[in-house]
Amino acid sequence: MDEFTANAFANRDDPIPVIRLDPTDDLDDDVEDANGVSKKEGTRERLRRHKSELKENFKKAHSKASETSASVQDRLLEKLLQQVIPIEDLGENGKDATITAPNFVERPAFNITTMSNNFRRFNARIGVVFVFQAKVIRLLSWKQWSHTLSFLAVYTFVCLDPYLLTVLPLAVLLLAILIPSFIARHPAPPTTITTDSFTYSTTGPPIAPAPVVKPVKELSKDFFRNMRDLQNCMEDFSRLHDTVIALISPSTNFSNEPLSSTLFLFLVVTAAFMFIASHLMPWRFIFLTIGWTITSLGHPTIQRQMITTHTAVVQPRAKPLQTSLETFISHDIILDSSPETREVEIFELQKLSRAGEWEHWVFSSSPYDPMSSMRIETERPIGCRFFEDVKSPRGWEWSEKKWALDLWSREWVEERIITGVEVETEGERWVYDIRYEGQEEDPVGVMDTGSSSNVGSVRGKKGVPVSWEEASEVDGAGRRGEWRRRRWVRMVKRKWENHEAEVEDEKK
Repeated sequence: MDEFTANAFANRDDPIPVIRLDPTDDLDDDVEDANGVSKKEGTRERLRRHKSELKENFKKAHSKASETSASVQDRLLEKLLQQVIPIEDLGENGKDATITAPNFVERPAFNITTMSNNFRRFNARIGVVFVFQAKVIRLLSWKQWSHTLSFLAVYTFVCLDPYLLTVLPLAVLLLAILIPSFIARHPAPPTTITTDSFTYSTTGPPIAPAPVVKPVKELSKDFFRNMRDLQNCMEDFSRLHDTVIALISPSTNFSNEPLSSTLFLFLVVTAAFMFIASHLMPWRFIFLTIGWTITSLGHPTIQRQMITTHTAVVQPRAKPLQTSLETFISHDIILDSSPETREVEIFELQKLSRAGEWEHWVFSSSPYDPMSSMRIETERPIGCRFFEDVKSPRGWEWSEKKWALDLWSREWVEERIITGVEVETEGERWVYDIRYEGQEEDPVGVMDTGSSSNVGSVRGKKGVPVSWEEASEVDGAGRRGEWRRRRWVRMVKRKWENHEAEVEDEKK
């Protein structure tokens, strides 16, 4: 196994640490069991055994990935994953997207072999990130106080004169990339050569090859160092993610509405204040103070002092402060406990039988008027037979015990612009279809008012639209159609749904 790869980025310093936010938090149970067993063995024997096992496993994986034909199990697994994971390579009309979009970038579907190759290539090139992370950790932890003070000096100049931010990328490009590359191309003479001047000379032709960043070799120590740091970074991200969610979610997802409302009120007031007074804030001094404070907290002596202060001062006062906040929320934050209410409607439809009697037909959400789409398409009305079968809308519940008859039949007919109907303004408030003379089909709703002989005309040039007619006992019964309806209303209110309990029930 190679010790290291030349001209490759790999963190050869201390491993990337795993952040422990909770003292009781630890790695998985499997890792704990493995560590418990391995403690009984010697350190050298354990390292040698792990080294040989990892080497054999990676050699086997590498040989399998390099084969041209996959095994039967790999093929079956790939077919199964292709069925589970949808591949969205087609356009909206089912055609290939490359026909209409020549610049379309094709994204391959999930493949185990491709995933393995990409991971190995990624792990061989991710070392530069870990090197930068290790340098930042050393800088902020005061490993070399001269480097940390130099960083604070540069940060102070940038805070006092923010225009220097435009110089920083250029300075980094010069000092971190170009000058080291030139020195590597024109190295200094060895110290054994006797010269009159010991100064570095930039003259002369290049005598060394140009440095080129290369990925680390597979199965080398740098490759496993990158895997080690990648493993620790994944653990760091998982723990940080869970900790942030545990801290932010209870106060922002309105599971505790008084607390979330208090936070919302505070943020609104702060945003309004910052909108007015943000240009008056000493931002240079604020950022300078924040940067120095964060960097100073990384010093080991200050960290020990902060831990002592937190134990002696902060923890005893945390409970009273939390109690005061809860008291303020309970007394000053008043929420509207009454749920939202709405009015729902249902139409009772009746049909005229051949015997001349009205028969109950159905309770429908549509009035089934002469110009409705269902009537035009000669479809039957959709609904239920009894009041008890009418359900409240999803997410709502009944706030009244009984349905109430809508006595304002004229209003809902005019709101829907229903034509060709006769409205009862008294009595049971039925709205009848009108059967005009000489017509077998439902009327269009345009009547010629020129004479009484062509009341049912629907194509008169001087006709005017009639939305509805008031019921008359003299001639109304003779020209009523085969359908009538009336409107019933009932109040509903928002229903509280305990989604957390549903999730727990599903888990059980």
